[in-house]
Amino acid sequence: MKLVSYKKGKYDHLAVLLDGLLYDMNNIHPDLPDSMKMFLEDFADVFPVAQHCLRGISNNAIAKPTGFPVNSVELLSPVPFPSSCRDGYAFRRHVESARRNRGLDMIAAFDEYPVFYFTNHHAVQGPGDVLCMPDHFEKLDFELEVAAVIGRRGRNIPADHADRYIAGLMIMNDFSARTLQQEEMLLSLAPAKGKDFSTSFGPSLVTTDELRSFEIPCKKAHTGRSWNLRMCATVNGVKKSEGNLSDMDWTFAELIERASYGADVFPGDIVGSGTIGTGCFLELNGTNKLTDPDYGEEWLREGDTIDLVVEGLGTLRNTIMREQSDMSLLQKKKTIFS
Repeated sequence: MKLVSYKKGKYDHLAVLLDGLLYDMNNIHPDLPDSMKMFLEDFADVFPVAQHCLRGISNNAIAKPTGFPVNSVELLSPVPFPSSCRDGYAFRRHVESARRNRGLDMIAAFDEYPVFYFTNHHAVQGPGDVLCMPDHFEKLDFELEVAAVIGRRGRNIPADHADRYIAGLMIMNDFSARTLQQEEMLLSLAPAKGKDFSTSFGPSLVTTDELRSFEIPCKKAHTGRSWNLRMCATVNGVKKSEGNLSDMDWTFAELIERASYGADVFPGDIVGSGTIGTGCFLELNGTNKLTDPDYGEEWLREGDTIDLVVEGLGTLRNTIMREQSDMSLLQKKKTIFS
């Protein structure tokens, strides 16, 4: 099923997308939760009930409640208040290209273990406007990704069991302010202000049962599910990136194994795949400059619209907007005196 969170008054509300219309979850069955948080926290019990009801509606065995168009409401991130948000580094092609573009050899450690960093789980949003500060426009970038959402609490989860903890998948755009990020990374910590202003998800959380026909074996020497889902990104209608989720080298199951080592994972935790190969301007600019040193770099600008399209998951659309502030961290850097 496709689970959608939307704004209803001051609060988030949970609906199901069915045949192009949204249906409030608690109108499908009075015992079903009306928020994604509650749905995920009780996922093992409420998901079968929701499945049964939706099958009944599709077979006309259960009366269909009143639906409403998707574009009639404000969509939120499918998981509006995640308990945490990790982003992985799972696509070898992206890592290899990014290092090559900087004149570096591929790092052997990539093939030894998966890694991730924590990003700001209070800065998630759904489709719509992305507000950016002046410093964000210094090399503003998109990142084409998919995220898995945890549906069960667990700890020390082996990779060959970890897929059972995934409630579903959704599209992820890890917006990045590259100048801020590159400065911060000089100090050998994970990204901070270069990443924490916005990460968008949506338009829906697609449960794994709906993606069964897309499942394929993962790559050799890896463990876990893989999905044959075509992915692409366009900016103002022009295609910039394309690939396939099956290009992931490290699986979500392996990322969850790593994340849960000595630490609990909770329902509502988000685990991102990391950027697909060709999936951001940083990589594309570097690759193009290898063949043409005079290549004019592309970055996102105010008014740009980004569409991330993933087969089976839908289209996530965001538009870049300027926040009404002239505050700049780049201008506040201290001068070093010798």
